[in-house]
Amino acid sequence: MNRFDAFNAACPAREILASVANKWTVLVLSVLTEDTTRFNELRRRVQGVTQKALTQTLRDLERLGLVSRRIYAEVPPRVEYSLTPLGRSLVKVLDDIKAWTETHAPEVMQARQRFDRQAERRRAGASSP
Repeated sequence: MNRFDAFNAACPAREILASVANKWTVLVLSVLTEDTTRFNELRRRVQGVTQKALTQTLRDLERLGLVSRRIYAEVPPRVEYSLTPLGRSLVKVLDDIKAWTETHAPEVMQARQRFDRQAERRRAGASSP
């Protein structure tokens, strides 16, 4: 029997789930499947991520053992990031989620618009005398 249960608030699996389900994590790991990559290249590829968010994401991924960081003794220092075997095992799952998202984005956007229109009608009806 599995001793970890992400439904339990005190379980460490919950914190891990929060880290791996993060949008920046999904996108960064996806880029790293292609090749070892430097920070600025990751930042260019993952449009919209701030330097702070990318730094924190990479630090978290390294701490979880999903990404390795290699520093070269050069001036200026060169730092490269790559997936670990554990990270590669997660990418397979995340790629399916990313593909599902890209495939079903139009349907989800339509559902969101319907919901928002209905919510607006309810608000307008509630404010009418």
